[in-house]
Order: sequence, then C-alpha cells, then structure tokens
Amino acid sequence: MEREARGRLDAPELVRRDGAFASLIDELVSAPRYALDTEFHRERTYWPRLELVQVAWEAPSGGPLRIALIDAQAVDLAPLAKVLEGPGVMVAHAASQDLEVLWRACQALPSRLFDTQVAAGFAGQGSASLGSLAGTFLDIRLAKGDRLSDWSKRPLTSSQLAYAASDVAHLFALADAISEGLERRGRLDWALQECAVLTRTPPFPPQPEEAWWKLRDNKALQGVSRAVAQEVAAWRERKAMEIDVLPRSVLPDLALLSIAHSPPSDVAALRGVRGLDQRHLRGGADQEILAAVQRGRSLPLERVRSPRGDQIGRQLRPAVALASAWVAQLSRDEGVDAALLATRADLVEWLSGRDGARLGQGWRAELVGAPLRRLLRGEAALALDGEGNLLMEPRQAR
Repeated sequence: MEREARGRLDAPELVRRDGAFASLIDELVSAPRYALDTEFHRERTYWPRLELVQVAWEAPSGGPLRIALIDAQAVDLAPLAKVLEGPGVMVAHAASQDLEVLWRACQALPSRLFDTQVAAGFAGQGSASLGSLAGTFLDIRLAKGDRLSDWSKRPLTSSQLAYAASDVAHLFALADAISEGLERRGRLDWALQECAVLTRTPPFPPQPEEAWWKLRDNKALQGVSRAVAQEVAAWRERKAMEIDVLPRSVLPDLALLSIAHSPPSDVAALRGVRGLDQRHLRGGADQEILAAVQRGRSLPLERVRSPRGDQIGRQLRPAVALASAWVAQLSRDEGVDAALLATRADLVEWLSGRDGARLGQGWRAELVGAPLRRLLRGEAALALDGEGNLLMEPRQAR
C-alpha cells in the first residue's frame, strides 16, 4: 500500500548570501553526487526566469541528507558552474528544462547526469512524473502542495520551502531503486548513454530557422509557403529573444500562417492579414516582416529546413508503417518506453539511409537499427503469432 512521505522534512538551509553560497559550493564540489531541481517562470517571457535552485547531498561523514535552497534572486549563480563541471553526478528528474535554466544562469552543464525520468523509461515508465515514480519505486506519495505557486514573490512561505525541498529529498533513493532494477535487466548502461546525450552540446537557444516546425498546421505548407514560413518565423523568434517576450506576442501563429499561405507584397496587404492588428506592426515591425517575406520568396527550396522525418518517399511509407508497428511490439516485449526506442522521425531517417541517424548509434543500433535494416532488405518478415503479437522472423530468399 502506498504510504505518504514520512513526516515533515527538517527545515532546509535557505541560501541568500554570496558568502554562504560559496561555502555550499565547496561542499557540493566534493560530493560524489548531488540532487538538483529548479523553480522558474516563463509564462510571459522568452527566457526562463530562475527563482530557486534546490540541491541535496550526502555529507562524506554520513548522517542525514542535507538540503539547501538557493535564492536565485539574491545570489550570483555563476559559481555553480564549478559543481556542474566537477566529477559529481547530478541526479535530477526530467532535467532538460533544468539544464536550460542552468545554462542561462552559469553557462555550464553537468559533466555527469542521471535523469530519473529518462532512466525509468527503460523500465517501461514513459514520461512519468516524479510523484508517479515515487509511488511505483519507493511506495510513497509526494504532496503536490505549492507546485503552481508564484516563486517570484518574497518572502517564500514555509509551505513553498517544504515543497521545494521535497523535490530533491527522494531523488537519491529513486535513482538507486531504478538503477538496481535496470542493472538486473542489463539496461543500466543504456540509460546512462541516454542521460549523457543531454549533457552534450547545449540545445538552446533553438535554431530560429527551425521555429516554423512548431506551427500546428505546418504540414499544410508546401513550396514557397514553407520558405516564407521559415523566414518569418525565424524573424519572430529572434525578435522574441531580443525583447524577451513570447513569440506569439510578437506575431500570432494565425497571422504567421496567413502570411505564409498568401505572402503580402506591401504594407496595405500586410495590414489585411488575418490575426494581425496594429500593435504587431509598431516600431518598424511591418517593414521587418515584409523583408522576411521577401527573403522567403527568394530562398531556394533546397535550403528550407524540413522537420525530421517530414518528407517520406512514397516507396518508404509502407516500411515506416510496418516499422512503427514492430517498435510498438518491441516496446511491450522489452518493457522499454516506445518513444525511447524510436520516434517516427527516427524511423524515417534510418529507413532513408541518412547519415547520423540515431538508430545507427549506441544501444539502439543493435536493438532497433539492425533488425529494421534486415526488414528493409527483405531478409526478415513480420508475422502475427496465435495471440496477436507481432514477430520479426528470418525470411528465406526467393
């Protein structure tokens, strides 16, 4: 039976002075591992506004877990780079957004990372929340508490501090439980490989020329419309970065799609675009949008950046459909989240023979890439067994 996390946590240390922060850094650098989480807001800004950093670590001499909450409004977080780039393992849950805000704060990524959400995917737990994993692996229930509270206000309440501390209080136990299970199944190395991918080249800020991929109806764009969408969306992305607002505040998606489908040639035509009003055209934005439209019209179509897996040759469509069905079966057989095994874009890249495809690298190469290659060459076939499971079997050449 699931039990609630025991009692109240000891009051964590609240770090609000540079001197105390320097002492904390000295302790964390010598720790073999540290748990880390962040609280930030980005509802109205392009860049995340970091408000709090939570860390937990074990003292070399033993004793209870120590927790500190670092007030990002009160201290310069740059020294945290020394910890991130040190030899210790950062333990986190769903770390990708934390890594983004840490990179913005101190221009560093962890040298070693164990992401409990990523690792749990190799135990069949796809994109599970921290609370869900705590219930599954530790048999405890975490209080939801102040998850959606305003972390920018000061002073922080005792309830907020307790909630923030709980986010890191159980990460070591959770990481250990997941690791033990993966070790028994021979999957721990796969999880570590996948976690290491997150610590490589920072994926932020995003490439402005790929911003149009986020448009809901981007698949309806063809030819010149794609080129115009790429250039106008790239302008919007750069402008949003510059003035630190959400891209849709610069130019709504509806207006961007309208411009891409029917590119305006002058200010009068631009003013008639659906979803666009006067505030989006102030400060010379009208001329900047028209310039972006012209760049799109002049852009050779081979220079348009298409989403991964977007364009599939007609002869490959049956192979992608079959491969997708087989990956879903493999996910059930292996107890690994299907999204970790291969996305549709991964399948298209691999079956198209593109260089650098993920299915030709690391643990995926043997588990997924090699069998799919045999299927594509006609050396294997898919069949249903008596229980409706999809099997890949050797196929005799005719």
